[in-house]
This record gives sequence, C-alpha cells and structure tokens, in this order.
Amino acid sequence: MSQREEFHSLTDTAAGLFRELAPGVTTRIFAGEQAMLSVVEIAPNAEGVMHHHPEEQWGVLLEGRAIRFQGDEAIEVRKGDFWRTPGGVPHT
Repeated sequence: MSQREEFHSLTDTAAGLFRELAPGVTTRIFAGEQAMLSVVEIAPNAEGVMHHHPEEQWGVLLEGRAIRFQGDEAIEVRKGDFWRTPGGVPHT
C-alpha cells in the first residue's frame, strides 16, 4: 500500500465512514489496524448518548465549548482542551 493512502484531511467532509450518533451529533471514522480516529461534529445544543466501550479513548476539542460527561462528572471543556477516557468509563 502506498503511504499516500495513510494521509487524510479534516476539511474533506466526504472522507471516512459517516455515522449519526444522535440528533445533531455526527462522526467520520478513520479505522486502522490497532486504532481509530473519530472526527465528531456537535451542533449547538445537541446532546450525545451516554455509552462505554472497552477501548481507551482520547479526545480534543478543536472549536467551541461543551460539557463533557465522563464517569459521574460533568466537566466543562473549551477549544484546545484534550482528555483521556479509560476503557469501560461511561461518557458522552
């Protein structure tokens, strides 16, 4: 495989596997062999669905601000913040 195929752009809205996670919450998924990247877009006032999975997950907020629900805490996040969600911890 050409290494060129391993490069992507956040601005290419047609790239990745598109999924709607909840009303106003969409993602584009880029899967590898051992890891994946989800580019999530959240409309103003939209809410995600609390869920968990066995895999550890990292997130970064590129624009705006939000409330991140993780475990039993509601944590305000702003542009530039990033976080780790351990496997098995409920979050949205």
